[in-house]
Amino acid sequence: MNYAQIRAFHAVARELSFTRAARVLNVSQPTLSAQVKALETGHGVRLFDRRGRRIAMTELGDALLGITHRMFALEEEADDFLAGARALMHGHLKVGADGPHHVIPLMAAFRQRHPGIRLSLAMGNADEVLEDLAGYRTDIAVVGRAPSDGRFHVLPFGSAPLAVFVAAGHPWAKRKSVRLANLAGQPMVLREPGSLTRQVLSRALERAGIEIDPVIEIDSREAVAEAVAGGLGIGVVSLGEFGGDNRVCAIPIEGNPIEMEEHVVCLEDRRRLRIVRSFLALAREMVRA
Repeated sequence: MNYAQIRAFHAVARELSFTRAARVLNVSQPTLSAQVKALETGHGVRLFDRRGRRIAMTELGDALLGITHRMFALEEEADDFLAGARALMHGHLKVGADGPHHVIPLMAAFRQRHPGIRLSLAMGNADEVLEDLAGYRTDIAVVGRAPSDGRFHVLPFGSAPLAVFVAAGHPWAKRKSVRLANLAGQPMVLREPGSLTRQVLSRALERAGIEIDPVIEIDSREAVAEAVAGGLGIGVVSLGEFGGDNRVCAIPIEGNPIEMEEHVVCLEDRRRLRIVRSFLALAREMVRA
C-alpha cells in the first residue's frame, strides 16, 4: 500500500475538494490528483464520483474513509506519545459547540493556559456538532445532548433550567415566573427541529398535553433573540445561556420542570491525545470549581 496515495485520498475525502486537500497537504493539485488516480487504478476501484468541479464519495470510498480515519488517528497518537512530556507549545485544537455561552469560557481558560495552541470554533445544532466530531473534523464538542454511542467519551459539564423570554414591553415582562401551561396557544418563536432546546421543550409540552402556536422557526439562537425582541412572540432559552440583552426578559418556569444539560465530548479513540486530555482536564477543574 502506498502511503502517499492513502494520505492523498484521506485529505480529499475529508475536504471533498482537491484544491483544499492540496492546500492542507502543501502539494500541488496535479500531484494530489495523480496520487488519488493511481490509488484507484492500482486497485481497480472508484473512490470518488467526479461531477465537474464537484466530487462525492462512492460507497467504497466512504467505507475506506472510516478505515483511514482510524489509521491517521493512530498515527497522530503515536506522534503525540513520542513527543513525551513536552509542554503543549503549539498545535491546533478544533472545537465544535451548539452555543457560545459554555464553550467560550472554556476556550478562554484553555488559551490562557496554553497560549501557543491555535483554536478554532465551529457552531451548529447538536446533531451537526456531533456529526463533525464523528467525522474527525473537530477534536472536542461542547453540546447539550450526551451521545449514547460508544465511540464517544462524555464529560458532564453542568445543567440549567429552561426559561421563557419575552420582549421588555410584553405583558409578561414583569412576572416572577410562569407555568408551562401558560404557553398554551401563545405565539412562539422556536429553534429548528434539530435544536436540542426545541426537542426538550417539545417533549415536555407533549407530556403535559400542551399545544402552542409556533409563528416562526429560526435556525440561529441569536436570530431567535432578535425575533423575540422585535415582538414576534415568546422564546425559550436555557438560563445558563441567557445574555444581558435589556430588550428581553427571562422568566423562570415554575418548578424548573425542564433542565438542559451540557457535556464536553470527544471521540473515545482520541481522548489520549495530550491536547484533548488537557482540554478535558480543564473542563473537570471548572466543573469542580
